Amino acid sequence: MLVKVFGAAVQGINATLITIEVNCTKGIKFFLVGLPDASVKESHRRIVSAIQVTGFKFPRRQIVVNMSPADIRKEGSDYDLPLAIGILATSETIKADKLADYLIMGELSLDGNILPIKGALPIAIMAKENGFKGFILPTENAKEAAVVEGLDVYGVENIRQVIGFANDELELEKTIVDTGQEFLHNPSNFEFDFGDVKGQENVKRALEVAAAGSHNIIMIGPPGAGKSMMAKRMPSILPPFTLEEALETTKIHSVAGKLEKGIPLMSRRPFRSPHHTISDIAMVGGGAYPQPGEISLAHNGVLFLDELPEFNRSVLEVMRQPLENRKITISRAKYSVEYPASFMMVSAMNPCPCGYYNHPQKECVCPAGAVQKYLNKISGPLLDRIDIHIEIVPVPFEKMSDNTPSERSTEIRKRVVKARQIQAERFKKVSGVYCNAQMTSKMLHKYAAPDAAGLQLLKTAMERLNLSARAYDRILKVSRTIADLDGSINVLPAHLAEAINYRNLDREAWAG
Repeated sequence: MLVKVFGAAVQGINATLITIEVNCTKGIKFFLVGLPDASVKESHRRIVSAIQVTGFKFPRRQIVVNMSPADIRKEGSDYDLPLAIGILATSETIKADKLADYLIMGELSLDGNILPIKGALPIAIMAKENGFKGFILPTENAKEAAVVEGLDVYGVENIRQVIGFANDELELEKTIVDTGQEFLHNPSNFEFDFGDVKGQENVKRALEVAAAGSHNIIMIGPPGAGKSMMAKRMPSILPPFTLEEALETTKIHSVAGKLEKGIPLMSRRPFRSPHHTISDIAMVGGGAYPQPGEISLAHNGVLFLDELPEFNRSVLEVMRQPLENRKITISRAKYSVEYPASFMMVSAMNPCPCGYYNHPQKECVCPAGAVQKYLNKISGPLLDRIDIHIEIVPVPFEKMSDNTPSERSTEIRKRVVKARQIQAERFKKVSGVYCNAQMTSKMLHKYAAPDAAGLQLLKTAMERLNLSARAYDRILKVSRTIADLDGSINVLPAHLAEAINYRNLDREAWAG
């Protein structure tokens, strides 16, 4: 008897339908074909144990299992459950009538319990697109999959429940998630708040502009000036997700197995802060079986790189293309996968090895040429892709001891949200563009064209600072964001002047 059961393979952040064909004939051998990896081949032992512990007999016949399409590599232990159900159905231990309507995934333990899987959300989206009635998967992943409307999602804890459901002996409880309610359940209390920051008004302003347009920003200053402290407070002023952004980001974290338990839909923008010892692959993604890297896990959120010059040069250089294209393509001999990587890069660095170059009180003790050598660890092309360069100076004692409350994150966030709403209206007809930082050069001519006075100001700055064409585009994007914060329809010379002022590292004072 030939039986077909349906599963899925996750490639990148999308899933592909896998048809599992199981045939039972005379003999006593077990064959598994269709390009399975070692962990899929090992499923035979887990399935035998789970079926026997559950009280059923593993058929003592020749079983041939084909996983189609055969040119896609099947990885992981998530195929245990569909394989076991297919084997029981082909030996007529359970009915096969319902199997064509359901997609089934789950890892089996030896006692028949079902363990969680990765990528439940993209698999559920694919199941709906392919017209399946429902999706049977581990209970721990059920809420995540139930975010997809129009698909019956059943969470199961052990194989007995699936067998009972197939034999019409048990009704499974449907998992229902109110996506709108989950999405709106966005706690506004953040651990860190800008109200704790004394002084540094110019830096706060630069971070506000960066958050409003999702611009990359680098902070340069001596140790203890507050670079890391302010970077950690960035999530508190970022605008809430749109539903589309939330689904995009949740898919990536689902594939990577990074979703918090019991949270079906991410409601806060990610904040990733990798250590400077990180490898190239961990940063951009990859490996023998490609997985999302830090830049993709930071998609629609913040990637904070503290002590930027301490990162391996090759790690920083592989980020150049994703910073420009907002995606990363990982190619292997037989296939390639693409992960989105539209993140806001917030970075911090000391101005020199000793940390006190340009310090108002302390003297730099670095030898001649050391400052330039230190800054050269950050290549020109990478620096060119950072929209805002802001210098931080230490807070004077008078400011630190001042008890006057600073502006809280909620107030800053209101202005950021208002600016983002203007951008959402501007780009509502453009797919994949949510903020000013994502504008193309063509869009800049339409939405950020300066007037005659602004052009003259920009020309002078370009000639004096010897800026590149990319820096020109970045200045226009930042000035468009500043105009949005001001509620201005046009980009005025004052907006351009502020944007030009955020190119600190292009100035001669930083030549060392």
